Amino acid sequence: MPRTDHPALDAEPVSRRRRPPRKITRLLATIAVLAAVALVAGMPTVSSNPSATSEPNSTSEKAEPTPRDSPKQPAEKDKSTDATFYKQIPPPPGSPLMQVAPLTLAVTDVPVGTSLNKGTVGISLEATDLADPALGAENASMVKLLKGSDGTVLRFGGNSVDRRFFWTSSGEALPKNYKGDKAHPAKVVTPADLQRVAALLNATNARISLTVDLGHNNPRRAADMIKNASRIFGPRLLSFTVGNEPNGFAATKLRPASYGVEQYVAQLKAYAKAIHAVAPGVTISGPGVYDQKWWKPFVDAKLPQKKVLSFHNYRLSSCKDAKSPDFPTISNLLGRLNRQRAAIYQESALKVAKAARVETWLAETGMSACPGSNQTTKTHAAALWAADYALNAARLGVTRLGFHSSLSTCKGGPPMSVLCSGGTYLKPNGQMVPRANYFGMAMVADLAPGKFLQLGSKGGGLTNSYALRNADGSTTVVIVNENDPAKYGQTEVSLKLPGRARRGTMTQLSGPRLNAQDSTVIDGAKDSPVPAAKRLTVPGFAYGSATQKLKLTAGTVTVLNFSY
Repeated sequence: MPRTDHPALDAEPVSRRRRPPRKITRLLATIAVLAAVALVAGMPTVSSNPSATSEPNSTSEKAEPTPRDSPKQPAEKDKSTDATFYKQIPPPPGSPLMQVAPLTLAVTDVPVGTSLNKGTVGISLEATDLADPALGAENASMVKLLKGSDGTVLRFGGNSVDRRFFWTSSGEALPKNYKGDKAHPAKVVTPADLQRVAALLNATNARISLTVDLGHNNPRRAADMIKNASRIFGPRLLSFTVGNEPNGFAATKLRPASYGVEQYVAQLKAYAKAIHAVAPGVTISGPGVYDQKWWKPFVDAKLPQKKVLSFHNYRLSSCKDAKSPDFPTISNLLGRLNRQRAAIYQESALKVAKAARVETWLAETGMSACPGSNQTTKTHAAALWAADYALNAARLGVTRLGFHSSLSTCKGGPPMSVLCSGGTYLKPNGQMVPRANYFGMAMVADLAPGKFLQLGSKGGGLTNSYALRNADGSTTVVIVNENDPAKYGQTEVSLKLPGRARRGTMTQLSGPRLNAQDSTVIDGAKDSPVPAAKRLTVPGFAYGSATQKLKLTAGTVTVLNFSY
């Protein structure tokens, strides 16, 4: 927990071909043209892209035309093929572009053994945010953002739940010993608040995961909350967690210095029993900690509910040592070391969960646990990181992630939040705005469910790639190009697919430079990706070929989908 709450190719029309100018030969010429057209129609289709392979087309069918009615998509028309290709946003004028080693990708049809599902990426909020009127179906800005992250999970927890969050279903006043401050006030949450949030979930097809207060050690009150939540949210209630990061209770004075995992498990059992008695069908996730030693005791605890292993992790949390690899800088954020260490930590959790045959959720995460702004906050680099971090975790086997965020104002509020509110500091107006990392998250949320595929990768500089086999038989390839677009030119990509593609579409996240703030766009706009059915054709798409060649701009997340 951070220290702050923080085109298809169409044949050329006959009408475009030149005809002999003399009238006496018009009839013969017309016959000749018709004969030529018939001959061409029976020949293999060859890509007009000189860099593409010329593998013969195994069928006489033409590729389906790509819809062209989405005005925000950057596009360029290829007159020779009548294709509408996706046009990438070019780098800033005058940029000193250095060359990047070509990227070679070979996608197999061999599954990794893990899947990407709808709702894999979600948003984590403070439990006290349940009392915020901004979380309602009447808030068009919030509805748009949640719809943009498609089937997301809202998780409520954070530091507030054990300190200044008070649940009541009987109209009780806030107890005097529940104290906060001007920026983080104590809040009362009631069934009416849950009903308002339920309307938002229904309007956006979202789900919810709740955390109950362990700090005040009241199993009966927690049971009453989940009883009401189960009734109000129904199947949209995904799980509950008992306490937020109890491994830190002793250090933060919520428990005596002697408090440890044994005492936690005893209290956990009391909570689980009380909640199961009134809401037996709700899953328990936990322990929701950042200490590996607490994972196994949770999965081993004899509880009446179905269990999910959940943990927290913030990658860059050395807040003072600027020489540390964990100090929040862009180079550290996107560096190979940070990515490898994140994977090792996640694999440790997955190993414990696999042995217990339970799912693994990274319930609360973010770039850094350091308070305030730093070199990474609100930057385009954060968007690239969010997309790659979520995809790599999912490929490893993590089934849900929650990027910790805040409903506070954009001015003065937690800068690592994926969203923020308009208004002056401490006076939010509820008009929610996405930050750069939201767009990275949205690119992943928009992906069709699928099974991760093994792929070989070579070159490309700071590039990470993923492949998925979708339910319709198509292949999705995601290329996260983390090279700085202000310094590096386009990367030449040679992509080998597990079949001959008849259609290839593209959507792309981009930005002017890694350290650019609030400048990230998707398909040229500050919006979610263009709907899949309306996406334009991959530049230079080679119809009927298993090899595709293209160039990708640096600083992008590119989603390519190929059908066969």
